[in-house]
This record gives sequence, C-alpha cells and structure tokens, in this order.
Amino acid sequence: MFNWFTPKRETWLFRVNPALKFIVFFAFLIITLVNQSLSFAISQAILYGILFYVFSGYSLKKLSLLSIPLAISFLSTGLTMLLFGKGEAVIWQWGLFKISEESIQHALLLGSKSLSFGFVGFTFILTIQPVLFFYAMMQQFRLPSKYAYSFIAAFRLIPAVTEELQIRRNALKVRNIQFSKGFRGFYERLQSYTVPLFAQSIRRAQRIAVAMEAKQYQMGAARTYYYPTRYTGIDMVFLLVMICSLSSAFFLSIYR
Repeated sequence: MFNWFTPKRETWLFRVNPALKFIVFFAFLIITLVNQSLSFAISQAILYGILFYVFSGYSLKKLSLLSIPLAISFLSTGLTMLLFGKGEAVIWQWGLFKISEESIQHALLLGSKSLSFGFVGFTFILTIQPVLFFYAMMQQFRLPSKYAYSFIAAFRLIPAVTEELQIRRNALKVRNIQFSKGFRGFYERLQSYTVPLFAQSIRRAQRIAVAMEAKQYQMGAARTYYYPTRYTGIDMVFLLVMICSLSSAFFLSIYR
C-alpha cells in the first residue's frame, strides 16, 4: 500500500521543510475559504493545480486516479449550487430546479474552492514524509513530543495491523469458517476480526511502552533527535515562489 505513494521523481517540493510547507499550505486553505471573488478562486485553482500536476513528482496514471475524487467533488458541489441556488436573473426553471446567473457564479466559485482544497491537500500529502513532518513540527514549531511520537508510532503500526488483518483472514479461510448472511453475518465477522486485533494491539502497545521506558524516554525532558530538521535555502525559494505566485493570481484576477 505504501509503495503506491512512492513518487516517480523527487521534485524541489520534497526538499522543503515539512513544517514550513504545512504552515504555507494551511494559509492557502484559509485564503481559499474566506475568498468570495470568482476570478481569484479560479486563479487559485489553476495555481494549486500546477503544483499538483507538475511538481508533485508522481506519474500521470496516479495523478489521474487521484483526480477522480476531485472531479466528483467539483461536480457534486457545483451542480447542487447550480440547480438549487438562489438568484433573481432566472435563466431556466423546472419544478424545484432553478438556474440563474447568480447560481452559475456561485456554482463556479464553490467548485473552484473544492478543487483548490483537493489540490493543496493532495500536494501536501504526496510531497512529505510523515515521520520527518512530525520531527520538523517538534524542532521548528515546538510541538510537544508526546503528541508527535504518538502520531509517529500510530503511523508505523499501520503496516503491522494490515498484515495481522490478512493473517486473520487467511486463518479463518483455512478453518473454513462460514458466516451467516445479512446483519448477523456482519456481526459475526466484526466479532471474529476485532477482538483478536484489539487484543494484539494492546500487547503491541505494551511492548512499545516498555521499549520507550528502557530508552529513558521522559515527558518534557530535553532530548536529541535522530532526524534533525532545519531551514535551508530551498525553504526561502519555496516561500518566495508561493508568495509571488499567489500575488500574481490575485492581481491577474483584478486587472484582467
């Protein structure tokens, strides 16, 4: 599963400090959320689309698959606003459906915002390493280590849980376990899978706690980091490019 998220090539976005990238992309999402200008919303969607399709470093096939939920989100939000939006300049109406000039603008605005959210979110997820992201949050933004290490431990346990789920599925198949149909079958499956997985998770959590105590892990104590993260020249380039691009999109939306 995690191999799917291996990029075809590592672009310059991969070398940007993950914590700084998170702050900049979060600011982009806030700007997208509060913006009410249609032309600026479209410019933002184009800008974030360029980041996603050109600088994420993934193959066209993977980007096309990730574009499916974005297209569904754009169409669902846009069509809902288009057919049921309010407006005085009515173009077409049939029963509850009504299309007006205002609803068309609102549909494009909402659709562009949904695209922007998707492009920014996917670009961030595809161009970071989760472990380095939490290390950067601890070192650059002083995120308490108890939260960061909790997320890192949970992330690293996902493959183990997936493997145990597959083992449990194979074990039930070897024993020729048959489940009932309908809701009773769903309950039987839930009971057969969740109880063993939950018990195994408790054992694994206990082993991790013992290992952390053996390594003298203490809350709030000063510590060194296995992965040191720091700001570099590429971070300044990233910041300047993002500010200039967003400013260009804003002024183009005003003066075009």
